[in-house]
Amino acid sequence: MNYVQAVAAPERNIGRIKLHDRQDAFAGMRAAGRIAAGCLDMLAGEVREGVATGRLDDLARQYLFDHGAVPACVFYRGYRHTVCTSLNHVVCHGIPGERVLRSGDILNIDVTCVFDGWHGDTSRMYGVGDVPRKAQRLMDVTYEALMRGIAAVKPGATLGDLGHAIQSYAESERTSVVREFCGHGLGRVFHDAPNILHFGKPGQGEELKPGMLFTIEPMLNLGSPAVKVLNDGWTAVTKDKSLSAQYEHSVGVTEDGVEIFTQSPAGLDRPHALAD
Repeated sequence: MNYVQAVAAPERNIGRIKLHDRQDAFAGMRAAGRIAAGCLDMLAGEVREGVATGRLDDLARQYLFDHGAVPACVFYRGYRHTVCTSLNHVVCHGIPGERVLRSGDILNIDVTCVFDGWHGDTSRMYGVGDVPRKAQRLMDVTYEALMRGIAAVKPGATLGDLGHAIQSYAESERTSVVREFCGHGLGRVFHDAPNILHFGKPGQGEELKPGMLFTIEPMLNLGSPAVKVLNDGWTAVTKDKSLSAQYEHSVGVTEDGVEIFTQSPAGLDRPHALAD
């Protein structure tokens, strides 16, 4: 039995979008989201030259345990780590290890915890030392694309509206949107319906309704949107080796808009901007 199976409620991905109870589900998502976001806050002070990505994974795992949560990714489909650490041209699912951070690196850290049966899932970009201007700009554009996607979420809007808000902005800023990976429903299930595409056409797709819970997590590349997965079966990289960036929040649709569950308790939602 893995960590997820040990703590999860007996819910499963049934292929249909769940509409959750606002009071209980949203309270659970707030608690889990705050722990996940707090973990990334803690790591903001640890991302620096000379630190191995495996060290960041160890710190994240201990933080979750210390706060009464468990890492959702450990043993999930065979994965053995608490976080994903995606450096430079790694799009997502980078595996922590002996790689030491160097000045100029950009790093995405993605963490998901389970607290009282609810999942908190979030990721942020971090800059290491003297980050090149083009990399800084890519991170800025990616964060803004995420927030524009979130701003499109409200009852009566569609998933196509959300995707279009991200795609139209990203492409106007001369970046490309990765198509192979998407956001997802979550709650008591780690990956649930619906799939949240970060591109689309206004008015198309499922209608958003109060009680829907999902992640929005656009991945933008400086070059082509094409990616490939390495032989380890996890690490996705840009085919043209161009830089990639990602930001992620877990959100819920309310009666009049959207609630973000994974905002930084310390106001560090853009830790890459600390060196500005």
